[in-house]
Amino acid sequence: MTSFEELGVMPELLRAIGDMGFVNPMPVQEQVIPELLGDNRDLVALAQTGTGKTAAFGLPLLQLIDSSRREPQALVLAPTRELCLQIAGDLADFSKYMPEVEVLPVYGGSSIESQIRALRAGVQIIVATPGRLIDLINRGVVSLSGVHTVVLDEADEMLNMGFVDSINEILDHVPDDRKLLLFSATMPAEVAKIAKRYMRGPKEIVVGTRNEGAANVRHIYYMVPARDKYATLKRVADYNPNIYAIIFCRTRRDTQEIADALIHDGYNADALHGDLSQQQRDLTMRKFRDHVTTMLVATDVAARGIDVDDLTHVINYGLPEDTAVYTHRSGRTGRAGKAGTSVAIIHSREKGRLREIERIIGKTFEHKDVPTPERIIEKQLYSLADRLERVVVNEEEIDHYVSGVEKKLSWLSTRDLLKRVLSLEFNRLLDYYKDAPAIENISDKPERKKHRETSDAPRDKDRRTAERGMARIYVNAGKNDGFYAGNLIDLLNHTVQGPRVDVGRIDLMPGYSLFDVRKADAARVVSALKGTDFLGKRLFSEVADAEKDYARAATRKSKADGGAPDKKYKRKSRK
Repeated sequence: MTSFEELGVMPELLRAIGDMGFVNPMPVQEQVIPELLGDNRDLVALAQTGTGKTAAFGLPLLQLIDSSRREPQALVLAPTRELCLQIAGDLADFSKYMPEVEVLPVYGGSSIESQIRALRAGVQIIVATPGRLIDLINRGVVSLSGVHTVVLDEADEMLNMGFVDSINEILDHVPDDRKLLLFSATMPAEVAKIAKRYMRGPKEIVVGTRNEGAANVRHIYYMVPARDKYATLKRVADYNPNIYAIIFCRTRRDTQEIADALIHDGYNADALHGDLSQQQRDLTMRKFRDHVTTMLVATDVAARGIDVDDLTHVINYGLPEDTAVYTHRSGRTGRAGKAGTSVAIIHSREKGRLREIERIIGKTFEHKDVPTPERIIEKQLYSLADRLERVVVNEEEIDHYVSGVEKKLSWLSTRDLLKRVLSLEFNRLLDYYKDAPAIENISDKPERKKHRETSDAPRDKDRRTAERGMARIYVNAGKNDGFYAGNLIDLLNHTVQGPRVDVGRIDLMPGYSLFDVRKADAARVVSALKGTDFLGKRLFSEVADAEKDYARAATRKSKADGGAPDKKYKRKSRK
């Protein structure tokens, strides 16, 4: 087996990673490190999060730094504050025996003045989120003219979050002869465009298969009526006594409601979404990383950048529209050689989407019946028995108390004593499941195909129906136009005047999109989108009609609106 020394890693770095417990390089490190140390070519590396990517690019970056120059020589761009801090922390750990090398995390939500002071003192590596870095560039306090290497980490996430313009602006400030390294879990079309535009004959390294899920992740699903989804979630949690999971929801409202319900029902849960302050977010994440809470209910946007190695489960409370999003979700478990489980709780209307995900990631989902109360209680009892077997007994300290307790309980038989121990632990579960209603398991057997009168009915009719309390909005831009969730959010932030618009469920189709907003926001959203230009396409929008075939309508509208747009997609002042 190849060692880090054989890969060409310098002694100072070898000593540091040895202190951290690194023994042998992981596959992505084994392939990437020699390339970065020995070649000046641009590089595209496709590998799941948690496979050792930070060390793969971080060790060569540190080794190539000229410590005598107190100016930025390497730049790492990350999509979120959390990931930015994590990468900077790892680089600092790797360079602990290189005291002359300075690494600075640059991100929003913290004091820009302290970051300016650090930049003026001199740093060689900047790890940044795009927005804050552009702010510092515009203030004239950071120069990227000496940067020889740029790393785009989690490039697919950055593009999903609408950072493409920011990346373009930043790359315009680095030298033309810089080396560009692109790390991504998946390779959607948008990432390929970045590679084509900015990279010169890049070498591509793929660990695993393009766009596949992590190899040691088991994919299972429960198909139940919508009314039973929350009850199913609780049964999944109860059936896995040592669960440590992220539960993904579509909307902020669902996230908070489900977290509140779990807390009310006695689970160690918390919510993570965009309505939290940075202080609240930091506290929530600290409690989760310390296992004070064992279930984190989160939106995809809020969970970006979270890196926790020992998750047992990722639970999809419904499936995302974009397969790449599912890949990111499931890739958060099953890391560092550990087994993990990705669970999808779906209704029958999502079965087609599940099959599409299976096809793209090359994995087969196992269909499971929801655990029965009897199976859950049995599983919990055996888990307790395992804990009793493994508990460490401090003989010297406990002996002093055993005699008195033994005397007090001497009237109990061994069986009665065991019953009482188990009841202390399980009375809540026993009471809850005693009268628990049955959950209907929807059959996985294929249904006989019914005649469809139009291209967009009848199963797609549900896609055109808003969630309760929301309005469904149609817009004539979809995946074929390069229009994804991040683009939609960015578009609304730029064009809709007044208070922020909260977006609910998003359905992205090839030629159009449908999404939920609050009913009170529907009129101004439609008004703002009509006539707006998106990448040269004139947009049309309306409150969705559940009876309308939008697949055809979008095609007709696109042809009819072929002329010049009557307004541009550009930043507006927010009132």
